[in-house]
Amino acid sequence: MRIHARIACLLTLVVPVALTGCFKLARESPTLQLYVLGDGSASGLPTPPAGAPSAGRAAFRIGLSRVEMASYLSVPAIMMRRGANELIVSQFHRWGGDLDQGVNRAVGAYLAKSPRIRSVDVAPWTARARHDLLVQLHVTRFEGVVADSAAREGRVHVMAGWDIIRPFDGTVMVRGSTDDRGGAFRVGDYAGLVTGLDAALSRVARDISACLARFPNDSTPPASCETF
Repeated sequence: MRIHARIACLLTLVVPVALTGCFKLARESPTLQLYVLGDGSASGLPTPPAGAPSAGRAAFRIGLSRVEMASYLSVPAIMMRRGANELIVSQFHRWGGDLDQGVNRAVGAYLAKSPRIRSVDVAPWTARARHDLLVQLHVTRFEGVVADSAAREGRVHVMAGWDIIRPFDGTVMVRGSTDDRGGAFRVGDYAGLVTGLDAALSRVARDISACLARFPNDSTPPASCETF
């Protein structure tokens, strides 16, 4: 009985020491990082498009409808693509809100800089809002791209189609698209990746603005806006 008591006593001393050691060895969890897209105030983005209207041409009131996003972009994580088919999701680097709303806000802010646009309303807008034209975005790629697991640098890839629509009857007047494979970022630098994605959205807005500059009025669209 005395032997058992000694063993029990030893265990009482050893277990707290072992537990203390475990706590010391445990690693701290990485901090969750949240990111948002810009508000159109980034320096140098975008420049007024070529063929901007003269003072005598009307400026449009634009309604930016709810953006349609590819289903794989519906998660809160910032997306990375490795190679052609592998998607990489980091649980510690996420969007600070719904990505579709963030994309619309950023594009709307950049569009508002265009000399051909009088105002931009981002959906949902009030019942009293009146628009000359609606713009509908369809985002199919919105991510960083790396070649393989050894890559130290990646590229931003944003692909978006956009429709310019007559608000009275929903007729698509003209379609265009932007395929931006732009700025480089250092792998692991999510802040740099988000900055590159935001810059790509400014180019989407630039292309839409250039298309609007081809409209002689709000009822006569150009033949095409695919090539600028």
